[in-house]
Amino acid sequence: MRLNRLRYRITRGGFLFVVALAFTGAGAFLSGNNLLFLVFSAMLALLLVSGFISRLVLAGLELELLLPEHVSARMPTSARVRIRNLKRLTPSFSIELSGAPILRDPVYFPLIPGRATVEAAIQVVFPHRGRHRENLFVIATKFPFGFLRKSTTVALRRETIVYPALDPREGMEVLRDSISGDIESRSRGDGRDFYRIRPYEAHDSARHVDWKSSAHTGSLQVREFTRDQQRTVEIFFDRRIAPGQHRQFEELVENCAYLVWGLCVDQDAHGERDAKLWVRSQRFAMALPEEGEIWDLLKFLALVEPLVLLHEGEVLDEEPIDAANLQIVFSALHDPALQWEHQ
Repeated sequence: MRLNRLRYRITRGGFLFVVALAFTGAGAFLSGNNLLFLVFSAMLALLLVSGFISRLVLAGLELELLLPEHVSARMPTSARVRIRNLKRLTPSFSIELSGAPILRDPVYFPLIPGRATVEAAIQVVFPHRGRHRENLFVIATKFPFGFLRKSTTVALRRETIVYPALDPREGMEVLRDSISGDIESRSRGDGRDFYRIRPYEAHDSARHVDWKSSAHTGSLQVREFTRDQQRTVEIFFDRRIAPGQHRQFEELVENCAYLVWGLCVDQDAHGERDAKLWVRSQRFAMALPEEGEIWDLLKFLALVEPLVLLHEGEVLDEEPIDAANLQIVFSALHDPALQWEHQ
């Protein structure tokens, strides 16, 4: 970390003390009263000692931020902050840590003994996706008398990859549910091999009703069949944008991240992979048959940059996957109401 210069801000109590100091000094010089001079000197010494002690309290502090492995934009994330006091004997009192924009609520440390380390649980919120190399924090104290608030800026250098926000946008939940339902219905109904008997659902066909089991249980039961082959879903993310479409590009990045994340979560919740998921873009392709690879894809979406078209009519050099049963295209070049296509 790097400590910047100290900043001073007088508090309300300090302002009242300075006013009292000014009146006492004026009275001492106008009257020549030795007692007033003695009081004025003691008050002035108290103010100077306050500044010196607060400077000593902030010296020798080292800050460390402990983040989880995976962080998404605009999502409150539990983390820990660690402050070390490198001074041998002198403790640090009344330390306040703040760090806009990622640390919204300040953290207070009443005491950090010499050669000691203190940790605290915090919540951080990164405002946008991407590579964060430097985070700014402010360490401040009002110790010992509360007359001055002395603070210093800490530049904490560490690289953090922040994934796109995974909050659903308008229309994306409908698309996700539609794709998940299509995959589930095809995986259960397209095959010929018997899989299991389960309770009847509203979308089931009457020809799959097992009347013997229904009579035995007293409620409608249907037969399920295994799929003949694994479904393939392709999501194509078009990096091309026209000049001035950077905001639409960021929205598409988040939409794509939400859809991929949602489909993977849905399949994991069923305990099996009902479909093979391909995610492709210009000079990028990744299949998601295994757990854990979703983080590699989210890292790509965290760092992806747009390709700004300089000439109208440029075309992609990519071709769709022939085996894909379902294709979804995210592109900023389409009409804003048709930024995804369900083919």
